[in-house]
Amino acid sequence: QVQLVESGGGSVQAGGSLSLSCITSAYIYSSHCMAWFRQAPGKEREGVAGIDSDGSTRYADSVVGRFTISRNSAKNTLYLQMNSLKPEDTARYYCAAHKSFYCSIVTMHNYNYWGQGTQVTVSS
Repeated sequence: QVQLVESGGGSVQAGGSLSLSCITSAYIYSSHCMAWFRQAPGKEREGVAGIDSDGSTRYADSVVGRFTISRNSAKNTLYLQMNSLKPEDTARYYCAAHKSFYCSIVTMHNYNYWGQGTQVTVSS
């Protein structure tokens, strides 16, 4: 049973923008903090942004000032707004949920639920 469903990926030129969405169940949304991770070919999965139950956020240094994570309780949906995209942002982006108040993006191993991912490709 799929618990997290991402959408919004695609192809864009450098400097462009994309918005990702991740819809989940009311149970997961209300009891988990959530985050976005990404994985490029041949590389480890890395944390991009996390948002806690109280709305506190954190970002990887590489995306600070360009990406914004947010959540909508009315829609049980997590978002990632990505601006000023660079070719090095090319990866498969995954939504994840952790049954905790605080979502670290240092490691992926604490997360209970994962989406199937959505591909983001940025061309130069």
